[in-house]
Amino acid sequence: MKNNLSNIKKAKYYLDKNECVGIPTETVYGLAANAYSNVATTKIFRLKKRPKKNPLIVHYHSLKMLKIDCEINNFFYKLYKIFCPGPITFVLKLKKNSKISKNVTNGKKTLAVRFPKNSVTIKLLKNLKYPLAAPSANISNRISPVSKEDVKDEFGKKIKYILDGGRSKIGLESTIISLIHKPEILRLGGVEIKKIKKIINYDIKYNTKKKRIASPGQEKVHYSPEIPIRLNVSEAKQDEAFILIKKRKLSCKNFYYLSKNKNLKYAAKNLYKTLRMIKKKKFKSIAVEKIPNKGFGQAINDRLLRASRF
Repeated sequence: MKNNLSNIKKAKYYLDKNECVGIPTETVYGLAANAYSNVATTKIFRLKKRPKKNPLIVHYHSLKMLKIDCEINNFFYKLYKIFCPGPITFVLKLKKNSKISKNVTNGKKTLAVRFPKNSVTIKLLKNLKYPLAAPSANISNRISPVSKEDVKDEFGKKIKYILDGGRSKIGLESTIISLIHKPEILRLGGVEIKKIKKIINYDIKYNTKKKRIASPGQEKVHYSPEIPIRLNVSEAKQDEAFILIKKRKLSCKNFYYLSKNKNLKYAAKNLYKTLRMIKKKKFKSIAVEKIPNKGFGQAINDRLLRASRF
């Protein structure tokens, strides 16, 4: 506990000085900075090499603080009660008097917000006087990090500090839901659509046709190990890494299981870890067997499709 408190104080020290810090969440590790500071949020974009048109998710620990910045409605309350803290992000109307940096929203009148479910980061947020803007702690469009070591691989000594919270338990980004007009899913992630439908009693759809980027995770090329990927493959080539979802007999040796029994939640947790491992072993291409397009399989397929456009 003392060590955790010491680490949190160290992270706070750098954040208060408008520096960026790596933070753990249940989804993936984030590159965090003061969401009210233009100086701090500019550093996020520079470090990640992230396009300025791509807005950031802001992390809160309390409704009281969120209400300072955003307008909230009944759909939000219903989902918040069930899923927060947890892997769901809400796009809400930004209040006119909010101090959120325009860098975070790209000048839009909306804000993507969430309540992370990681005890270390919750303690950090409770010790701050501002919320944290925190996209994934990786170079833009590359594989998301699920451990402190992954963040080090991405940035080395370019960031001041990485707060260690162990490996991310979900290992896949949050589901993003817009509550601006009618509810719609903008990104698939850690909460399945069917569970959201059940809570709000609304036939919510996944919007894949947004022309403008309304939230993170909507870029056509994303989550990439920077290696060509072939999808829905029954047999891999001899020199390819082969990603599998269930155990079976194979003639090749270069295979990697996301799961051995089609457990899609477990497979999602292992996706980025596996892609990063394959990249480190310097394979020149990746083959992926067909993954059921249901539940967490939808989110896995979404990530792999975007990664394959490299």
